[in-house]
Amino acid sequence: MDERVKDLLNRGREHYRKREFDKAEPLLVTVAATCTSFADVHNMLGVIAHDRGAFLEAEQHFERATTINPNYTEALLNLAVTYNDQAKYEAARKIYQQIRGARARSVDAIDPFAKGKIANMHAGVAAAYEEAGMPEEAMHEMEKAVALCPTFADLRTRLGVLYRDHGRLEQAREQFEAARDANPTYSHGRVLLGVTLLSLNDVEGAMAEWRAVLELEPDNKSAQMYLRMVETAPHSIRPANR
Repeated sequence: MDERVKDLLNRGREHYRKREFDKAEPLLVTVAATCTSFADVHNMLGVIAHDRGAFLEAEQHFERATTINPNYTEALLNLAVTYNDQAKYEAARKIYQQIRGARARSVDAIDPFAKGKIANMHAGVAAAYEEAGMPEEAMHEMEKAVALCPTFADLRTRLGVLYRDHGRLEQAREQFEAARDANPTYSHGRVLLGVTLLSLNDVEGAMAEWRAVLELEPDNKSAQMYLRMVETAPHSIRPANR
């Protein structure tokens, strides 16, 4: 590499690191046209294209990066996310399987940021399956997401909603409780836990969850409404005073 290209590459990487994409892009384009062996240059160009919503262009750069280096995990993840953004769900799944199938890596070796990206990709595929009327597949994808990021209360809650909506109340309760334990301040999950407990005839447990939410968020309309509903219901469905 001659000194001019080396200078362009260094400047392009520095602008990219600072997220000065408008300055980084022309420098990196010049480098890519001159030297064809830099996978990270195509990965950076893919991220820049994705940032401005040019998904097809981003896809082409990520594919080029992974062709140069098939073990480039970051580029593979970016490619999978870009496929997912274009509703190319099967292609995204294949890329993820490629990542998981790499013998040199295990799930535990993946850094937390990468795990989060993969988990959110699974959540996106789950939403697509749900919209298509395929609940079993949706639950399977959300289970994968939760397995990767078990402390993400929002992912636990989404899985709980899927279970609840398809009659799996005990499994739903377990997910909502896990979401609460992971993040006690995540009120949405705790409200839904209360609803599920009520469905399981644990009226006192439901009321306890809604009261806890109101301690965190006194203006939470859902918790107020559900608690008022139970408190004003006929005595036969309310817990006895202790």
